[in-house]
Amino acid sequence: MPKISQKGQKMPESPIRKLVPYAEKAKEKGRKVFHLNIGQPDIETPQSMIDAMHNLDVKVIEYSHSAGIISYRRKMCEYYARHDIHITPDDIIVTAGASEAILFAVQTCLNPGDEIIIPEPFYANYNGFATSAGVKVKPIVSTIEEDFALPPISEFEKVITPATKAIMVCNPNNPTGYLYSEKELETLREIVKKYDLYLFADEVYREFCYDGRKHFSVMNLKEIENNVVLFDSVSKRYSACGIRVGSMISRNKEVISTAMKFAQARLSPPSLGQFASEAAMDTPDSYFDEMITEYKARRDTLVAALNKMEGVVCPNPSGAFYVTTKLPVDDTDKFCQWLLEEFNYENQTVMMAPATGFYSTPGKGINEVRISYVLNVEDLKKAMKCLEEALKIYPGRTI
Repeated sequence: MPKISQKGQKMPESPIRKLVPYAEKAKEKGRKVFHLNIGQPDIETPQSMIDAMHNLDVKVIEYSHSAGIISYRRKMCEYYARHDIHITPDDIIVTAGASEAILFAVQTCLNPGDEIIIPEPFYANYNGFATSAGVKVKPIVSTIEEDFALPPISEFEKVITPATKAIMVCNPNNPTGYLYSEKELETLREIVKKYDLYLFADEVYREFCYDGRKHFSVMNLKEIENNVVLFDSVSKRYSACGIRVGSMISRNKEVISTAMKFAQARLSPPSLGQFASEAAMDTPDSYFDEMITEYKARRDTLVAALNKMEGVVCPNPSGAFYVTTKLPVDDTDKFCQWLLEEFNYENQTVMMAPATGFYSTPGKGINEVRISYVLNVEDLKKAMKCLEEALKIYPGRTI
């Protein structure tokens, strides 16, 4: 039988989805599973997006321009201008989700064998994107004791080598919910300038900021305009994950023209998704105001419940809709599987994402989980009650 490629063998499993078979078996037993493992919001998609698909008046669903429909890109520029990010349609390549944008950027800016520095824990698929491009991730550990703040410059400089070509951040962060401040991003700017690196920034959770905190974009860092590549998506902003529309944005003309070769090779981003996403650009601020109010209530409910549990440590995140939490267990991969296979409380259980998959350093995150607060407050309370009862009887409890 032919052998699988080395790259295929190295490709990591998703910690977010790998336990799905166990959840399905739990449901077959009649158990209610609270899905806190995946960032799938339950907030309703804006009606304008739904209407755009229902009222589509075309005879043929054609390919779009490889960079995306020009009217949509113009609308995107208006959206960014409202956030004090000033770009042109030529700075944008529309992609099949932010995932494709990251793949384009990594393949455009880095060679196989090059290194990219990423503060960890980080979105698990960054490992997969790097593997696809033959790029090596050099992690810089942020810790739960420091609320997952950006590590100091000295930690970055310890791992910079001649092979280092880029730094990547997610702000607000997935999986920790940490919101990098303007001061922290200015620190990154100095490193990027000193070593002439690319700065990749995943800002898909821009709107999700709490407690009066404001998001600051890397696109507004001075003197490194040609080093910055931004990734964005409509998935979380408009609760439309299945639309699969994202974007890669840069003022570096050579980066955009090179990435266009990859965009042309895959022909075009989804036309239907772009029609819906363009309609979403007119979503009123009230939609986001209500959404943020709801997510803050969920965050407050979740964090309070977790920190009341003996041995549990959970920082209070300022952005996104995730927390990374330390549990008093021997191994969260085992614990999360045990929750689905062997545990139930009043015929209910909880599905979470083990944090080991959000680290690149072996052994890190073994007693941490990522929890997505994408369920309503009442369901979150029930899910936390399940977790509390589970921790009382789990055989591998450590405290």
